[in-house]
Amino acid sequence: MKKICVVTGSRAEYGLLSGLLKKISSDPDLILQIIATGMHLSPEFGLTFKKIEEDGFKVNKKIEMLLSSDTPIGITKSIGLGLISLAEAFEDLRPDVLVILGDRFEALAAAIAGMIGRIPIAHLHGGEKTEGAFDEAIRHSITKMSHLHFTAAEEYKSRVIQLGEHPSTVHNVGALGVENIKKLPLLSKKELEKEIRFELGQKYLLVTFHPVTLEQNTAEKQINSLLSSLTELTHSSEAVKIIFTKANADTDSRIINQLIDNFVTCNPKNAIAFDSMGKLRYLSAMKYSSAVIGNSSSGIIEAPSFKIPTINIGERQKGRLRAKSIIDCMPDKENINKAIQMALSDDFNLLLKDVINPYEKQDTSKMILEILKKADFGKLMKKAFFDFGPNF
Repeated sequence: MKKICVVTGSRAEYGLLSGLLKKISSDPDLILQIIATGMHLSPEFGLTFKKIEEDGFKVNKKIEMLLSSDTPIGITKSIGLGLISLAEAFEDLRPDVLVILGDRFEALAAAIAGMIGRIPIAHLHGGEKTEGAFDEAIRHSITKMSHLHFTAAEEYKSRVIQLGEHPSTVHNVGALGVENIKKLPLLSKKELEKEIRFELGQKYLLVTFHPVTLEQNTAEKQINSLLSSLTELTHSSEAVKIIFTKANADTDSRIINQLIDNFVTCNPKNAIAFDSMGKLRYLSAMKYSSAVIGNSSSGIIEAPSFKIPTINIGERQKGRLRAKSIIDCMPDKENINKAIQMALSDDFNLLLKDVINPYEKQDTSKMILEILKKADFGKLMKKAFFDFGPNF
């Protein structure tokens, strides 16, 4: 029986992985191991490891690595702490393969420890571009440490091969988040209001804004521009309500979350904020929203499947494939105002009836599972660089 170890460090990442985890745990030929780390163990971010356990999974190891700091030094030290403890966890669990999703610093620590521990690595969501964040470099680094690759689009598959990975190890399976939308029975709007204890009204926006980690000291200015635009909306004659999901544990994230809390305190009837909504409530909130706004990957990858507008602010997601439902704008009040006006217009929403999500494929988690089961990881460990040659 193959032991498949999945490392998760954030609420969003677990939400994407949960369907795959269910398939692994129910397969008689596989043993699922889960390591929870990063934000999952932080009271500041909602102690979301409890959600993993509530869903019926066993968390085999809880790895404390997140320092009470959002400075570059604090994040770097967190990676170091993660390396030490993850190496010990892998030595104890001895998995046959390590599954890592995405590009956060917790994933980087897991990949380094796994590589040095000679554990084959399967990486999800490689080959993507986010030119405004250091996630870009982390993602491509994890690709080079990995042995199996599950990309979310054909363009991303080509980019992983361009990085020197053999085509036979790279599989375009689509995005797990889009599969969740198609298969998860979502809440009705009334059920959602009851769950979150907040009346949503006719129109509301789902807002998630993260720091642009390759920019110096822009987080406060940019979130203030966004909040200024939202203030006008909440005080208009047809008040638009706001659901915030707070920023991840990234460099300069705390000022964003503090200002969101201040906004909600000043607008308690029109705004609400969550450290973590969980997959079901978050996707349900997205389904009924008038638009998704901010700079989260969910606005790019998942929102188009609901045929709703996404206002993508700034350069954090620069380079990702986009559906025509995405409205890009600069991170200043004037441009955000124009983007919101466009997103809420009848003309723009009429265009979205036939929008196609480039991240959508059938049976994403099933494909991943079948490939993991068939893989001969012993043969994958020693990689040759796949070279296109001088004519490329």
